[in-house]
Amino acid sequence: MEPFLKIEHDGAVVTATLNRPEQRNTLTEPSYIREFVDLCANLTRDPHVKVLILTGAGPAFCAGGNVKDMRDRTGIFGGAPAELRESYRSGIQTIPTALYNLDIPVIAAVNGPAIGAGLDLACMADIRIASTAAIFAESFVKLGIVPGDGGAWLLPRIVGMPRASIMALTGDAIDAAKALDWGLVAELTAPDALLEATQKMAARIAANPSHALRMTKRLLREGQHMRLDSLLELSAAFQSLAHYTEDHHEAVAAMLEKRKPIYKDR
Repeated sequence: MEPFLKIEHDGAVVTATLNRPEQRNTLTEPSYIREFVDLCANLTRDPHVKVLILTGAGPAFCAGGNVKDMRDRTGIFGGAPAELRESYRSGIQTIPTALYNLDIPVIAAVNGPAIGAGLDLACMADIRIASTAAIFAESFVKLGIVPGDGGAWLLPRIVGMPRASIMALTGDAIDAAKALDWGLVAELTAPDALLEATQKMAARIAANPSHALRMTKRLLREGQHMRLDSLLELSAAFQSLAHYTEDHHEAVAAMLEKRKPIYKDR
């Protein structure tokens, strides 16, 4: 069977496409989860990759968990309560930690419905660009369950607690226009223009030095739970490293010489 994630490289940009369109790209198998974790580990080790794009094949971005597996208590939903708890902890919950902590920026190109764990997956990205065909739902409560993969932490930090509460407590879907109005997505495009728009955003990011990108993303992440003085200390340490990179010297020289910089990721 072909991998769940279809991986494509275009210079410093990697695109990972959830590739089970016939299943609406549901997260149904432990192997799918391992692919996310392995991808993040590989990208962290590759200093030449600067941006990851996540998108879905077919009409859906990701429909979350497989409801038939929930009914049958099979796959990642099988086992006694203690086993199921550990299945979450060592299974699907490894995706948010791997993706959220990935050193490089992540852009979610939300091509269609992002439902339940699919919405949470989109929220793990740094930037979300959506097709006008996309819909978003934190729909766990409609199945009598709770957000099990980080949505209760991720969503309020993006749309604010009142709107996150509406989404999580009603389970109702919002359309792409409301997602833009609520700040859940940064940009809307026509369905056939989504990947092009996302690739343009990725290229704008990838035009910058790799070390600076990775450290900037880390500061943004750490700043969500650190005091200002602690963040300033971390910023000073990162800045001292950045000043001694070859790419910093090249960026300064190129700006002064009014030319395009040539970075070497060093």
